[in-house]
Amino acid sequence: MGAYDLLANEDKQKVDQLLEETAANGGLAPVDLDQFWKDQEEARKAPFSEDAPQTAFGAICNWECIFDELGIEQDWWRFQHEDVDWALAISRRYNDKAEEVVGRRLLPESRPDPKQKWPEIKGLHDIFEGENAWEGGKAGSWWLKQAANTPEELAALLDRVEARLENLRDFMLPENWDEEKARLTALGKNVPLYRAQRGPCTFACSIFGPENMLLLYFDDPELFSRYSDVVGRAILARAKVLDEEAGFTPETARRGWSWADDNCCLFNPDMYEAFAMPIHRAVLGTYATHPEETRYQHSDSDMAHLLPLLSELDLTGTNFGPTLTVAEIREHCPNAVIHGQLAPFTYSRNEEANMVAEFLRDFAQAREKRGLSFTTAGSINNGSRLTGMRLLMAAIQRYGRYTDG
Repeated sequence: MGAYDLLANEDKQKVDQLLEETAANGGLAPVDLDQFWKDQEEARKAPFSEDAPQTAFGAICNWECIFDELGIEQDWWRFQHEDVDWALAISRRYNDKAEEVVGRRLLPESRPDPKQKWPEIKGLHDIFEGENAWEGGKAGSWWLKQAANTPEELAALLDRVEARLENLRDFMLPENWDEEKARLTALGKNVPLYRAQRGPCTFACSIFGPENMLLLYFDDPELFSRYSDVVGRAILARAKVLDEEAGFTPETARRGWSWADDNCCLFNPDMYEAFAMPIHRAVLGTYATHPEETRYQHSDSDMAHLLPLLSELDLTGTNFGPTLTVAEIREHCPNAVIHGQLAPFTYSRNEEANMVAEFLRDFAQAREKRGLSFTTAGSINNGSRLTGMRLLMAAIQRYGRYTDG
Protein backbone atom coordinates (compact mmCIF):
# COMPACT_ATOMS: atom_id res chain seq x y z
CA MET A 1 0.00 0.00 0.00
CA GLY A 2 1.49 3.32 -1.07
CA ALA A 3 1.30 6.72 0.60
CA TYR A 4 -1.51 7.78 -1.74
CA ASP A 5 -3.76 4.99 -0.44
CA LEU A 6 -3.30 6.22 3.11
CA LEU A 7 -4.32 9.82 2.40
CA ALA A 8 -7.61 11.31 3.43
CA ASN A 9 -9.99 11.91 0.52
CA GLU A 10 -9.34 15.66 0.65
CA ASP A 11 -5.63 15.13 0.08
CA LYS A 12 -6.24 12.48 -2.59
CA GLN A 13 -8.19 15.14 -4.48
CA LYS A 14 -5.18 17.46 -4.28
CA VAL A 15 -2.94 14.77 -5.75
CA ASP A 16 -5.45 13.90 -8.47
CA GLN A 17 -5.88 17.53 -9.47
CA LEU A 18 -2.16 18.15 -9.78
CA LEU A 19 -1.63 14.99 -11.82
CA GLU A 20 -4.52 15.82 -14.14
CA GLU A 21 -3.07 19.27 -14.81
CA THR A 22 0.35 17.72 -15.37
CA ALA A 23 -1.02 15.26 -17.92
CA ALA A 24 -2.91 18.05 -19.69
CA ASN A 25 0.36 20.01 -19.95
CA GLY A 26 2.23 17.27 -21.79
CA GLY A 27 3.63 15.70 -18.63
CA LEU A 28 5.10 18.93 -17.25
CA ALA A 29 3.66 19.87 -13.85
CA PRO A 30 2.33 23.43 -13.58
CA VAL A 31 4.92 25.52 -11.72
CA ASP A 32 6.20 29.10 -11.92
CA LEU A 33 9.88 28.20 -12.21
CA ASP A 34 11.29 31.65 -11.61
CA GLN A 35 9.19 32.12 -8.48
CA PHE A 36 9.97 28.63 -7.23
CA TRP A 37 13.73 29.11 -7.34
CA LYS A 38 13.46 32.55 -5.75
CA ASP A 39 11.44 31.11 -2.87
CA GLN A 40 13.71 28.07 -2.70
CA GLU A 41 16.72 30.28 -2.03
CA GLU A 42 14.98 31.85 0.96
CA ALA A 43 13.72 28.51 2.27
CA ARG A 44 17.10 26.82 1.86
CA LYS A 45 18.95 29.51 3.81
CA ALA A 46 16.70 29.25 6.86
CA PRO A 47 14.29 26.27 6.87
CA PHE A 48 13.00 27.17 10.35
CA SER A 49 12.51 30.87 9.61
CA GLU A 50 9.11 32.50 9.91
CA ASP A 51 10.07 34.38 6.74
CA ALA A 52 10.53 31.23 4.64
CA PRO A 53 7.79 31.34 1.99
CA GLN A 54 7.68 27.57 1.45
CA THR A 55 9.32 24.39 2.61
CA ALA A 56 12.81 23.83 1.29
CA PHE A 57 13.41 21.29 -1.49
CA GLY A 58 16.35 18.90 -1.55
CA ALA A 59 15.37 16.17 -4.04
CA ILE A 60 17.39 17.82 -6.79
CA CYS A 61 18.53 15.33 -9.42
CA ASN A 62 22.27 14.68 -9.57
CA TRP A 63 24.77 13.03 -11.89
CA GLU A 64 23.53 9.54 -10.96
CA CYS A 65 20.23 10.38 -12.68
CA ILE A 66 21.82 11.06 -16.07
CA PHE A 67 21.74 7.53 -17.40
CA ASP A 68 18.04 6.68 -17.38
CA GLU A 69 17.12 10.25 -18.27
CA LEU A 70 19.25 10.18 -21.43
CA GLY A 71 18.81 6.47 -22.21
CA ILE A 72 22.51 5.73 -21.67
CA GLU A 73 23.97 2.56 -20.18
CA GLN A 74 24.84 3.18 -16.54
CA ASP A 75 28.64 3.47 -16.27
CA TRP A 76 29.70 5.14 -13.05
CA TRP A 77 33.35 4.23 -13.40
CA ARG A 78 33.67 5.87 -16.82
CA PHE A 79 31.80 8.95 -15.62
CA GLN A 80 33.72 9.41 -12.37
CA HIS A 81 37.21 8.15 -13.18
CA GLU A 82 37.90 7.31 -16.79
CA ASP A 83 36.53 9.66 -19.45
CA VAL A 84 36.29 13.34 -18.55
CA ASP A 85 35.33 14.41 -22.08
CA TRP A 86 32.42 11.96 -22.20
CA ALA A 87 31.28 12.91 -18.69
CA LEU A 88 31.25 16.60 -19.59
CA ALA A 89 29.43 15.97 -22.86
CA ILE A 90 26.58 14.03 -21.29
CA SER A 91 26.43 16.48 -18.39
CA ARG A 92 25.82 19.27 -20.90
CA ARG A 93 23.12 17.21 -22.63
CA TYR A 94 21.47 16.56 -19.30
CA ASN A 95 21.72 20.22 -18.32
CA ASP A 96 20.08 21.30 -21.59
CA LYS A 97 17.11 19.13 -20.67
CA ALA A 98 17.14 20.19 -17.02
CA GLU A 99 17.11 23.85 -17.94
CA GLU A 100 14.01 23.29 -20.03
CA VAL A 101 12.18 21.12 -17.50
CA VAL A 102 13.15 22.56 -14.09
CA GLY A 103 14.69 25.91 -14.98
CA ARG A 104 18.24 25.18 -13.80
CA ARG A 105 21.42 23.60 -15.11
CA LEU A 106 22.05 21.08 -12.33
CA LEU A 107 25.49 19.56 -13.07
CA PRO A 108 29.00 21.05 -13.30
CA GLU A 109 30.24 21.54 -16.85
CA SER A 110 33.82 22.66 -16.25
CA ARG A 111 36.85 20.43 -16.52
CA PRO A 112 38.64 19.88 -13.19
CA ASP A 113 42.14 21.32 -13.10
CA PRO A 114 44.57 18.57 -12.02
CA LYS A 115 47.10 21.23 -11.00
CA GLN A 116 44.73 22.34 -8.24
CA LYS A 117 44.17 18.88 -6.79
CA TRP A 118 45.61 18.07 -3.39
CA PRO A 119 47.86 15.01 -3.16
CA GLU A 120 46.32 11.95 -1.55
CA ILE A 121 46.02 12.10 2.22
CA LYS A 122 45.51 8.83 4.05
CA GLY A 123 42.04 8.39 5.53
CA LEU A 124 40.75 6.74 8.68
CA HIS A 125 40.42 3.45 6.81
CA ASP A 126 44.13 3.58 5.96
CA ILE A 127 44.98 4.07 9.62
CA PHE A 128 42.97 0.89 10.30
CA GLU A 129 44.49 -0.96 7.29
CA GLY A 130 41.20 -1.17 5.40
CA GLU A 131 41.46 -1.40 1.63
CA ASN A 132 39.04 0.78 -0.36
CA ALA A 133 38.27 -1.15 -3.56
CA TRP A 134 35.96 -0.61 -6.52
CA GLU A 135 33.47 -3.45 -6.94
CA GLY A 136 30.46 -4.09 -9.16
CA GLY A 137 31.80 -3.21 -12.59
CA LYS A 138 30.42 -0.26 -14.54
CA ALA A 139 27.61 0.45 -12.09
CA GLY A 140 29.67 -0.40 -9.02
CA SER A 141 31.01 1.65 -6.15
CA TRP A 142 33.81 1.81 -3.62
CA TRP A 143 33.73 -0.79 -0.85
CA LEU A 144 35.83 -0.79 2.29
CA LYS A 145 37.35 -4.22 2.81
CA GLN A 146 37.55 -5.98 6.15
CA ALA A 147 40.93 -5.70 7.90
CA ALA A 148 40.46 -8.16 10.80
CA ASN A 149 38.49 -11.39 11.05
CA THR A 150 38.90 -12.60 14.62
CA PRO A 151 39.08 -10.91 18.02
CA GLU A 152 42.78 -11.76 18.14
CA GLU A 153 43.36 -10.08 14.77
CA LEU A 154 41.34 -7.05 15.87
CA ALA A 155 43.35 -6.68 19.08
CA ALA A 156 46.59 -6.85 17.11
CA LEU A 157 45.23 -4.32 14.61
CA LEU A 158 44.35 -1.92 17.41
CA ASP A 159 47.91 -2.27 18.75
CA ARG A 160 49.26 -1.21 15.35
CA VAL A 161 46.79 1.66 15.08
CA GLU A 162 47.78 2.99 18.50
CA ALA A 163 51.43 2.84 17.48
CA ARG A 164 50.55 4.71 14.28
CA LEU A 165 48.85 7.47 16.25
CA GLU A 166 52.18 8.26 17.92
CA ASN A 167 53.45 9.80 14.66
CA LEU A 168 50.29 10.16 12.60
CA ARG A 169 51.40 13.15 10.54
CA ASP A 170 54.19 11.21 8.87
CA PHE A 171 51.84 8.31 8.18
CA MET A 172 49.01 10.42 6.76
CA LEU A 173 50.79 12.93 4.56
CA PRO A 174 52.64 12.09 1.32
CA GLU A 175 56.35 12.71 0.90
CA ASN A 176 55.79 15.75 -1.32
CA TRP A 177 53.28 17.29 1.09
CA ASP A 178 55.28 20.36 2.12
CA GLU A 179 56.03 21.40 -1.46
CA GLU A 180 52.48 20.75 -2.65
CA LYS A 181 51.00 22.55 0.33
CA ALA A 182 53.14 25.62 -0.39
CA ARG A 183 52.23 25.55 -4.08
CA LEU A 184 48.48 25.06 -3.59
CA THR A 185 48.05 27.55 -0.77
CA ALA A 186 49.85 30.11 -2.96
CA LEU A 187 47.09 29.47 -5.52
CA GLY A 188 44.49 30.25 -2.86
CA LYS A 189 43.55 26.64 -2.10
CA ASN A 190 42.74 25.73 1.50
CA VAL A 191 44.12 22.66 3.22
CA PRO A 192 41.28 20.08 3.19
CA LEU A 193 39.96 19.70 6.71
CA TYR A 194 38.40 16.58 8.23
CA ARG A 195 34.82 17.23 9.32
CA ALA A 196 32.88 14.23 7.95
CA GLN A 197 33.30 10.51 8.41
CA ARG A 198 31.67 7.16 7.76
CA GLY A 199 29.83 6.77 11.06
CA PRO A 200 31.11 4.78 14.05
CA CYS A 201 28.98 1.67 13.50
CA THR A 202 29.41 1.51 9.74
CA PHE A 203 33.15 2.07 9.94
CA ALA A 204 33.57 -0.54 12.68
CA CYS A 205 31.52 -3.10 10.75
CA SER A 206 33.53 -2.45 7.59
CA ILE A 207 36.83 -3.06 9.34
CA PHE A 208 35.76 -6.05 11.45
CA GLY A 209 32.59 -7.36 9.77
CA PRO A 210 29.00 -6.77 10.93
CA GLU A 211 28.41 -10.24 12.43
CA ASN A 212 31.78 -10.19 14.16
CA MET A 213 31.06 -6.75 15.52
CA LEU A 214 27.72 -7.68 17.04
CA LEU A 215 29.04 -10.91 18.59
CA LEU A 216 32.01 -9.03 20.03
CA TYR A 217 29.65 -7.05 22.25
CA PHE A 218 28.63 -10.26 24.01
CA ASP A 219 31.85 -12.26 23.75
CA ASP A 220 34.47 -9.64 24.64
CA PRO A 221 33.00 -6.40 26.02
CA GLU A 222 36.44 -5.13 26.95
CA LEU A 223 37.73 -5.40 23.38
CA PHE A 224 34.44 -3.94 22.10
CA SER A 225 34.99 -0.90 24.32
CA ARG A 226 38.65 -0.64 23.36
CA TYR A 227 37.73 -0.66 19.67
CA SER A 228 35.37 2.27 20.26
CA ASP A 229 38.03 4.18 22.17
CA VAL A 230 40.70 3.71 19.49
CA VAL A 231 38.33 4.73 16.67
CA GLY A 232 37.39 7.90 18.54
CA ARG A 233 40.99 8.80 19.30
CA ALA A 234 42.05 8.12 15.70
CA ILE A 235 39.34 10.40 14.31
CA LEU A 236 40.38 13.24 16.58
CA ALA A 237 44.07 12.67 15.87
CA ARG A 238 43.52 12.76 12.11
CA ALA A 239 41.44 15.93 12.40
CA LYS A 240 44.13 17.57 14.52
CA VAL A 241 46.86 16.86 11.97
CA LEU A 242 44.94 18.60 9.20
CA ASP A 243 43.88 21.47 11.47
CA GLU A 244 47.50 22.14 12.31
CA GLU A 245 48.51 21.94 8.65
CA ALA A 246 45.86 24.57 7.92
CA GLY A 247 47.20 26.79 10.69
CA PHE A 248 44.31 26.31 13.09
CA THR A 249 44.43 25.89 16.84
CA PRO A 250 41.67 24.19 18.84
CA GLU A 251 40.29 27.67 19.51
CA THR A 252 40.29 28.85 15.88
CA ALA A 253 39.46 25.62 14.02
CA ARG A 254 36.37 25.59 11.81
CA ARG A 255 33.57 23.82 13.60
CA GLY A 256 30.87 21.26 12.78
CA TRP A 257 30.78 17.52 12.03
CA SER A 258 28.82 15.11 9.81
CA TRP A 259 28.36 11.34 10.00
CA ALA A 260 27.13 8.76 7.47
CA ASP A 261 26.19 5.70 9.50
CA ASP A 262 23.82 3.34 7.69
CA ASN A 263 24.88 0.31 9.74
CA CYS A 264 23.78 1.90 13.01
CA CYS A 265 20.46 0.10 12.48
CA LEU A 266 22.22 -3.19 13.36
CA PHE A 267 23.06 -2.03 16.88
CA ASN A 268 20.50 -2.26 19.67
CA PRO A 269 20.43 0.70 22.09
CA ASP A 270 22.81 -0.91 24.57
CA MET A 271 25.35 -1.69 21.84
CA TYR A 272 25.01 1.82 20.41
CA GLU A 273 25.47 3.39 23.84
CA ALA A 274 28.58 1.29 24.43
CA PHE A 275 30.23 1.80 21.04
CA ALA A 276 28.94 4.81 19.13
CA MET A 277 27.95 7.27 21.84
CA PRO A 278 31.46 7.61 23.34
CA ILE A 279 32.75 8.47 19.85
CA HIS A 280 29.94 10.98 19.31
CA ARG A 281 30.61 12.60 22.65
CA ALA A 282 34.35 12.85 21.98
CA VAL A 283 34.13 14.12 18.39
CA LEU A 284 31.11 16.40 18.70
CA GLY A 285 32.39 17.54 22.07
CA THR A 286 35.51 18.75 20.27
CA TYR A 287 34.07 20.11 17.03
CA ALA A 288 30.39 20.92 17.61
CA THR A 289 29.60 22.23 21.07
CA HIS A 290 27.61 25.34 20.19
CA PRO A 291 23.96 25.41 19.03
CA GLU A 292 24.76 26.90 15.63
CA GLU A 293 27.45 24.35 14.74
CA THR A 294 26.64 21.52 12.35
CA ARG A 295 25.85 18.15 13.94
CA TYR A 296 24.54 16.07 11.05
CA GLN A 297 23.80 12.38 10.69
CA HIS A 298 22.84 10.42 7.59
CA SER A 299 21.55 6.93 8.39
CA ASP A 300 19.17 5.81 5.65
CA SER A 301 18.12 2.71 7.55
CA ASP A 302 15.45 1.58 9.99
CA MET A 303 16.95 3.02 13.17
CA ALA A 304 14.01 4.50 15.05
CA HIS A 305 15.14 2.52 18.11
CA LEU A 306 18.19 4.79 18.36
CA LEU A 307 16.35 8.12 18.27
CA PRO A 308 16.20 8.46 22.09
CA LEU A 309 20.00 8.16 22.23
CA LEU A 310 20.54 10.55 19.34
CA SER A 311 18.43 13.14 21.12
CA GLU A 312 21.40 13.73 23.42
CA LEU A 313 23.44 14.96 20.45
CA ASP A 314 21.01 17.80 19.60
CA LEU A 315 21.50 17.16 15.89
CA THR A 316 21.11 20.13 13.56
CA GLY A 317 20.49 17.99 10.48
CA THR A 318 19.20 14.49 9.76
CA ASN A 319 18.75 12.24 6.75
CA PHE A 320 17.20 9.08 8.13
CA GLY A 321 15.53 6.10 6.49
CA PRO A 322 12.03 6.20 4.98
CA THR A 323 10.53 4.02 7.72
CA LEU A 324 10.87 6.97 10.10
CA THR A 325 8.34 9.79 10.05
CA VAL A 326 8.93 13.51 10.29
CA ALA A 327 6.96 13.53 13.54
CA GLU A 328 9.13 10.79 15.10
CA ILE A 329 12.34 12.54 14.14
CA ARG A 330 11.12 15.93 15.32
CA GLU A 331 10.18 14.50 18.74
CA HIS A 332 13.80 13.50 19.37
CA CYS A 333 15.66 16.05 17.22
CA PRO A 334 13.81 19.33 17.85
CA ASN A 335 16.51 21.56 16.31
CA ALA A 336 17.36 19.46 13.26
CA VAL A 337 16.58 20.30 9.68
CA ILE A 338 14.94 17.07 8.57
CA HIS A 339 16.18 16.11 5.12
CA GLY A 340 13.53 13.57 4.08
CA GLN A 341 11.29 11.59 4.18
CA LEU A 342 10.58 10.68 0.53
CA ALA A 343 11.30 6.99 -0.07
CA PRO A 344 14.13 6.83 -2.64
CA PHE A 345 12.43 4.16 -4.75
CA THR A 346 9.16 6.09 -4.82
CA TYR A 347 11.20 8.76 -6.61
CA SER A 348 13.35 6.54 -8.83
CA ARG A 349 10.35 4.46 -9.93
CA ASN A 350 8.51 7.67 -10.78
CA GLU A 351 5.44 6.78 -8.69
CA GLU A 352 3.90 10.18 -9.24
CA ALA A 353 0.83 9.84 -7.03
CA ASN A 354 2.89 8.47 -4.13
CA MET A 355 5.56 11.14 -4.61
CA VAL A 356 3.04 13.93 -4.11
CA ALA A 357 1.30 11.99 -1.35
CA GLU A 358 4.54 11.58 0.58
CA PHE A 359 5.12 15.31 0.32
CA LEU A 360 1.64 16.11 1.64
CA ARG A 361 2.20 13.66 4.51
CA ASP A 362 5.58 15.11 5.47
CA PHE A 363 4.59 18.75 5.09
CA ALA A 364 1.54 18.21 7.32
CA GLN A 365 3.82 16.84 10.05
CA ALA A 366 6.42 19.60 9.65
CA ARG A 367 4.27 22.65 9.03
CA GLU A 368 3.80 23.81 12.60
CA LYS A 369 7.49 23.76 13.59
CA ARG A 370 8.96 23.98 10.04
CA GLY A 371 12.54 22.80 9.52
CA LEU A 372 11.82 20.37 6.66
CA SER A 373 13.91 20.09 3.51
CA PHE A 374 11.84 17.70 1.43
CA THR A 375 14.15 15.18 -0.19
CA THR A 376 14.81 11.47 -0.34
CA ALA A 377 15.34 9.59 2.91
CA GLY A 378 18.64 8.34 1.54
CA SER A 379 20.17 8.59 -1.93
CA ILE A 380 18.69 10.10 -5.06
CA ASN A 381 18.98 7.15 -7.42
CA ASN A 382 19.21 6.61 -11.15
CA GLY A 383 15.66 6.52 -12.50
CA SER A 384 14.65 9.72 -10.72
CA ARG A 385 13.40 11.93 -13.54
CA LEU A 386 13.45 15.63 -14.22
CA THR A 387 9.69 15.56 -14.76
CA GLY A 388 9.34 13.96 -11.33
CA MET A 389 11.52 16.66 -9.82
CA ARG A 390 9.33 19.29 -11.47
CA LEU A 391 6.21 17.57 -10.11
CA LEU A 392 7.57 17.82 -6.57
CA MET A 393 8.43 21.47 -7.16
CA ALA A 394 4.85 22.06 -8.26
CA ALA A 395 3.54 20.26 -5.18
CA ILE A 396 5.66 22.45 -2.93
CA GLN A 397 4.63 25.62 -4.71
CA ARG A 398 0.95 24.75 -4.54
CA TYR A 399 0.61 22.84 -1.26
CA GLY A 400 3.80 23.54 0.66
CA ARG A 401 3.74 27.27 1.23
CA TYR A 402 3.91 28.84 4.68
CA THR A 403 3.11 32.45 3.87
CA ASP A 404 0.01 32.14 1.73
CA GLY A 405 -0.75 28.41 1.61
